[in-house]
Amino acid sequence: MSQIHWTTIAKGFCLSWMVHAIISGPGDLSRVQAADDAHLLWFDRPAEQWTEALPVGNGRLGCMVFGGTSEARYQFNEDTLWNGKPHSYAHKGAAKHLPEIRRLLFEGKQREADRLAAKEFMSVPLHQCAYQPFGDIILRHRDAAEAKNYRRSLDLRTATAVTEYDVGDARFTRRTVASHPDQVIAIQLTTTKPGSLNIEVTLRSPHSDSQVASANSSTLVLTGRVNDMQRPNWDHRIEGVTTFAAQLQARSADGEIQNDGDQIKISKASEVTLLLTAATSFVNFRDLSGDPLTRSSTQLERVHKPWSQLLADHVADHQALYDRVTLRLGTPQTSDPEPIDRRILGNAKKPDPSLSTLLFNYGRYLMIASSRPGSQPANLQGIWNESLEPPWESKYTCNINAEMNYWLVDPCNLGECAQPLFDALKEVMQSGQVTAREQYGAPGWVLHHNFDIWRGTAPINAANHGIWPTGGAWLCHHLWERYLYSRDEDFLRETAYPLMKSASEFFADYLIEDPRSETQWLISGPSNSPEIGGLVMGPTMDHQIIRSLFANTIEAAKVLGIDTQWQERLAKLRPQIAPNQIGRHGQLQEWLEDKDDPNNKHRHVSHLWGLHPGNEITPDTPELFAAARESLEFRGDEGTGWSRAWKINFWARFRDGDRAHKVLQGLLTLTGSDLTEYRGGGVYANLFDAHPPFQIDGNFGATNGICEMLVQSHRVTDQGQRLIELLPALPAAWPDGEVNGLRTRSGFEIDMAWSAGRLERCSVRSLFGEKAVLVYDKLEYPLEVAADKEIALNGQLVVD
Repeated sequence: MSQIHWTTIAKGFCLSWMVHAIISGPGDLSRVQAADDAHLLWFDRPAEQWTEALPVGNGRLGCMVFGGTSEARYQFNEDTLWNGKPHSYAHKGAAKHLPEIRRLLFEGKQREADRLAAKEFMSVPLHQCAYQPFGDIILRHRDAAEAKNYRRSLDLRTATAVTEYDVGDARFTRRTVASHPDQVIAIQLTTTKPGSLNIEVTLRSPHSDSQVASANSSTLVLTGRVNDMQRPNWDHRIEGVTTFAAQLQARSADGEIQNDGDQIKISKASEVTLLLTAATSFVNFRDLSGDPLTRSSTQLERVHKPWSQLLADHVADHQALYDRVTLRLGTPQTSDPEPIDRRILGNAKKPDPSLSTLLFNYGRYLMIASSRPGSQPANLQGIWNESLEPPWESKYTCNINAEMNYWLVDPCNLGECAQPLFDALKEVMQSGQVTAREQYGAPGWVLHHNFDIWRGTAPINAANHGIWPTGGAWLCHHLWERYLYSRDEDFLRETAYPLMKSASEFFADYLIEDPRSETQWLISGPSNSPEIGGLVMGPTMDHQIIRSLFANTIEAAKVLGIDTQWQERLAKLRPQIAPNQIGRHGQLQEWLEDKDDPNNKHRHVSHLWGLHPGNEITPDTPELFAAARESLEFRGDEGTGWSRAWKINFWARFRDGDRAHKVLQGLLTLTGSDLTEYRGGGVYANLFDAHPPFQIDGNFGATNGICEMLVQSHRVTDQGQRLIELLPALPAAWPDGEVNGLRTRSGFEIDMAWSAGRLERCSVRSLFGEKAVLVYDKLEYPLEVAADKEIALNGQLVVD
């Protein structure tokens, strides 16, 4: 118990110490950086590629810090800047072609079904819109000279990017934060030689219809409209309608500030603070009537505080979330770690447990930086994008990627960071109801494999992978998980249940009897097993997701004491859905037909959804458990970055810590760097996940995978009590460690430490006073802890 109390005291001390260190100067900052290699990324050179720049964000605004010396680039984004405009993607009249598409598929005429679906069943237009870059801050030093003793770093504990170097006898330091309390990107420039800051600052945008002007002697204004977009293989053009405005203001206590048209000149300064605000005309997915210039002006006018207070408020806000969980794997280094790119490269030769800890912390950091209440959800690239034509439009891909983004929020005690996703789902349901009606003639709502800021829900791109109707049902799983962790009945009643019930209404109507089956199973279709095998009837993943949706909707209705008849209908339909099947290779079948190829190494492993994130395949279903493992063996340990991340979670669910660790080590492979010729799936020099290209889902999925290796809580006893498994997949590579603050379903918070591969102690705090069973190795301890009380146990699960 004393350990927990000391941790709380230590966290408070750590906050004040680190804020003091950052304010005091580079000498103090270096000591903080050297103190812990699990929270620090640093380079000894400026970024040459975007994937070497360091990210900061406040949920709405994101910035990539390149850290140049004579010229420095700060590439920034705002989460509502997308091309396109409000419109419905639903294909009117598509529903009349549904029976014929199904008939063709039942008769084995896949090519004909695909051709008909492509013509009559797809989204209008065929492609969704793209997330856009906003612009760049460009900072130039007029007295440029050769820089020495260069260092560029990102401290995850304070969410602060720092660039520092020497020119002559002066030390120059730039600190960058994306403040959530003040809704600005702030850059502080200092020098140890008074009056030696002589710089020019300007704004620019990649959008052709943009311009920079001066608002006054210390403020620049960037305004514009997003570009249109048409990719080479598209037959339509996406119009750019959203307008935007950013304002950059320079503040200095001693320097001279002048405006020179499209740039600000600062002379003879010892300290300068730059504040950037940015806004768009986006109001909601149906309204673009906002005034971005007024919005950005209002944001700037609200910031009336010195840098020291702005920084202190930013750090306090960030650490209120970041410090909820701490992890130590192995013994932290006592000296500065190597630059992050060389550190990743060295990990392949000598595995570094603290690099795994850093990756874990980085995922939590990126979540806090890219998804806050009131913002858009984290998209395929979080909030960071420099391209006018980003890969996959940097939208929300719902056949794994958008969901993987949010797996970590509950176990890492960041529940409020999921609020943007839930807010978006309320809007997606509205458009999804139109798609359900127009394309399926069905009640309820449906979402296929992508949505964008205009909340498109119809099938896009091509029939062979776009027609996959269980995206919304999968996202409903997150709603139920939020309730399992939070026990928030208001959330269940007002947000989760209406979405879950409406999704269930769609699938209760959509499921169809398989005329080829003597058992008269209900199956889904037309659909696909994501991105593999083409258009089919009855892929395994669909059935797992729909069974889960029905079960969770029934349980939610029971909790709320409502909709008894609806519960009964779903309970009757659920067992009629085609079950999981084991094929001729001993594998879990991916389709109704036994046609899996053992040599197929595809990145998607969709038919294992019931293993993770679902919970219908567990040690309690031993035959399916073994079959699922055989399927995972077939797919192999390699793949894209996010695929490797999912496999970490799979192997953790199989209680195979060494295999999970092997896949984690594979993910921590440096790619896209001058230091290596490797260009496959792994991580970039700045630790961003590489598909390649960059996708943030792998970062988030890896963090959750480490959680799964340490604590699992997805099972319940026959009596309905939560099973909390400690160290279920601990690898031999992590013989010693400690974790504090991990959350479990049913409202428990876990602190524990282990040594020589064995649990030494644990402390469990109950948030709601529910009963549970704590499990370690073959030991069990029935938990009966009152709400807001803790119990401390030793490694034998005996009360300490």
